[in-house]
Amino acid sequence: EKTSEKIILLIKENPAISANEIAEKMGLSSRAIEMQIAKLKKDNIIKRIGPDKGGIWEVVKK
Repeated sequence: EKTSEKIILLIKENPAISANEIAEKMGLSSRAIEMQIAKLKKDNIIKRIGPDKGGIWEVVKK
């Protein structure tokens, strides 16, 4: 599985998950996860609903 696919799976399981929680579960740095999330957002695969703190992720397309 690619990193981005794992991130999408984690978001589907828990839409309120934080980048730090994703990093911990995957054993990667939060910076690496932030870069992956930025790419997924840019490619319109995921989007953030609500504020950074307390918002949720939505998987737009897989």
